[in-house]
Amino acid sequence: MEELARDHRSELREDAGMLGIGIEPSFAIGQRMLLLETGEGNVLWDMIPLVDEAALEAVRVRGEVRAIAISHPHYYSGLIEWSRALGDVPVLLHEDDREWIMRPDPSIELWSGETRELFGGATLIRLGGHFAGGTVLHREGVLLSGDIVQVIPDRRYVGFMWSYPNLVPLPATEVERIAAVLEPWRFERIVGAWWDRIVPQEGNEVVRRSAERYRRAASRNG
Repeated sequence: MEELARDHRSELREDAGMLGIGIEPSFAIGQRMLLLETGEGNVLWDMIPLVDEAALEAVRVRGEVRAIAISHPHYYSGLIEWSRALGDVPVLLHEDDREWIMRPDPSIELWSGETRELFGGATLIRLGGHFAGGTVLHREGVLLSGDIVQVIPDRRYVGFMWSYPNLVPLPATEVERIAAVLEPWRFERIVGAWWDRIVPQEGNEVVRRSAERYRRAASRNG
């Protein structure tokens, strides 16, 4: 952390109507985390490996953070440091990804099953995908998807992969299962893991057509 802070700083800006916190200059895969504000407390969604005073102050001024929730192990990074800096906030990870916890800590709270109700109308949904415990966060017509459901340049579609760096696709049956799990949840916007990765409208339909396109492509190549 100290070495990273020597030549990096937090980048703070509004993204999809939420406070986004990234790292400048970009570090590793360049994701940013989001502060989801509710009337019953706030959630930090996903994670970055840097904690600095500017970011902490920006988070604190918007109210109490009651939980940190992370979509999958690629974003575990600074979870312990952020939890401690905010007063030992619980970090919610799905138990199916237990094996990927490299630094056990009392702040980590494993949850099980397919959904976990939080507060303020927020719900964690296990989708799986490229990790067994891959999770998205739903609240009031918005889906925070990390890269479990990947927002791509063509906002009419989303992507699903087993390995994004190596371009290894998921089986079509897994994509169809993910789409079926999301079907009962209403959302207009899908907010991905990087700056400005937003599907602005018709989120449910975007997932449906993307899963169908994926199925057709897989059958042609099968």
